[in-house]
Amino acid sequence: MSIILRLDRVMADRKISLNELSERVGISNVNLSKLKTGKASAIRFSTLNSICKALNCQPGDILEFVDDEK
Repeated sequence: MSIILRLDRVMADRKISLNELSERVGISNVNLSKLKTGKASAIRFSTLNSICKALNCQPGDILEFVDDEK
C-alpha cells in the first residue's frame, strides 16, 4: 500500500512555482520540494490544509492511494 503525492501535477495545473507556493504556505522550499518530489514520509494536516487553501484544491487532488498488491 502506498500513498503518492501529486503536488507537482496540481502545481502545474495551477501554474504556480515552488517559490510562490512556498511563500503562500509558509514552509521552506526544501520541505516543499520534498513533498513535490514524493520524498517526504509524512505531512502535517496543518501543512496540507495550507497547501489546499493556496491551491484551491481538495486533499484528494494531492494525495493518491495505490494498492501495491495488484
